[in-house]
Amino acid sequence: MRPVKKRSQEKYRIMSQICQITGKKVMRGNNVSHSKRRTKRTFIPNLFNKRFFLEDESRWITLKVSAAGIKDITKKGLKQALADAQSQGFISKY
Repeated sequence: MRPVKKRSQEKYRIMSQICQITGKKVMRGNNVSHSKRRTKRTFIPNLFNKRFFLEDESRWITLKVSAAGIKDITKKGLKQALADAQSQGFISKY
C-alpha cells in the first residue's frame, strides 16, 4: 500500500512558488472530466532558479522566475525588469 500524501505537505511545497519578476503564483481550479465531474487541482507556474549578472554592480543575483519572467528580462533588460518588480512589490531589494 502506498503512503497517502497529506494535503498540508503539498501546501508548503506549492506556497513558495511565486515568480519574483511577474508575480505569477499557484492558482486553484477544477479538473473537468468528460462527464463534467469536477475535482480540485492546482495550476503551478513554470518556475526556474536562475542566476543573472548585474553589469552595473558586477555581481550575480539568483532569482526564482517563470518562463514569462525570463522573456520579460530578455525584452526589457535586467535592471528595468528588477525596477518594475520592485515597484509592484514582488521583490523588496536585489
